[in-house]
Parts: sequence; structure tokens; C-alpha cells
Amino acid sequence: MRELDGEYSSYTYADYLSWETDKRYEIIEGEAYMMSSPSVTHQTISRELLLQFGNFLKAKPCEVFAAPLDVRLFPKEDNCDKTIVQPDLLVVCDSSKLADGKSCRGAPDMVIEILSPSNTANLLLLKFNQYLQAGVREYWVVVPETRTIQAHILEKGEGAGHYISTVHPNAETLDVFVLPGLAIDFTAVWGRQ
Repeated sequence: MRELDGEYSSYTYADYLSWETDKRYEIIEGEAYMMSSPSVTHQTISRELLLQFGNFLKAKPCEVFAAPLDVRLFPKEDNCDKTIVQPDLLVVCDSSKLADGKSCRGAPDMVIEILSPSNTANLLLLKFNQYLQAGVREYWVVVPETRTIQAHILEKGEGAGHYISTVHPNAETLDVFVLPGLAIDFTAVWGRQ
């Protein structure tokens, strides 16, 4: 948070738009987090996942995007929203969320985060809760060091719903819940490291 005239104020999307563009930030509940440059392993995994999702989605209504693309989970018309993230990959099936041509306004259908050493447990928990609250239907955390995928599938119930979470160590393939018919070949993902 920043101090203004002795009082603390949190950051908004309007603030974010005025920052230097050569650095990457995320804002979660008004708190800014600078993002480090991804490693070669991270980029290799991201590229392979992007290729598999992209090939499957050709001529389909959903689209896949790789970071950096701003995701405004709780967009406000006056840009006072306080959560802007840049997941490593996201799938958007509602084209109206992309209408401004600059960001995804609202919850993507799927988000994939590739863990890096700079990710803290606290930051992961914050993002997990934000994705859940926003209604992201499927959220994966890919852990390169252990070749593990944490998959979180949104189950709607009374209230906001909750995630059904499973851990897939050394997975060879993993079905994508929000895209029936797509199974990601993780032997190709891990094999490119």
C-alpha cells in the first residue's frame, strides 16, 4: 500500500494504467505485486500448453491467451477495481469480456498459473480466493519442480460455490473440464524442459 498525506490508500486499475509499462505488476485487493521475468523452464511449459490449447481451439468460440494480458476479475466502469492479475494462460469463452481490446473484463473460464520460485504461499492463497470469488470455472497450478498439477474445478452450490481440488503428480495427460474433448499431454509439456 502507499501512504498519502498520512493515510493509507490501496491501488486501483486507474493507478495501474499510469505505471511504467516496462515492468509487470499484479494488484490483488489493492496491494501491488511486482512480477519477475519468467525462467526458460517456465516459458517452455507455457509455450507447450499454449500450443496444445490453441490447436484444440481452432475454429471454436473460446480463445486462449498467454501472459501478459490484464484480467480485471471485478471490473468497474470508473476503473476503481482493485484486482488485476496476469495469469500465465487463460481461456475465455465469452467474447464480450474481451470487447475493450485491452483486457479480459470479468472471470475467464480457465486460468493456469505456472509456479516459479517468486510465488509465495500467501500470494497463491490470495489468487485462489480471488479466482473462486470471481467465478473462474477451472484453475490449474502447474508446479515444474515436482511435475505436479493442482486442478481446481468450481462447483456451484448455495452462495458463491467452492472448488473441488485434486493433485496430479507426474500426470501424463489431464482432461480440461471446461473444454470437453481436450486432454493436455503433459509428457510433451515435461519433455520440453
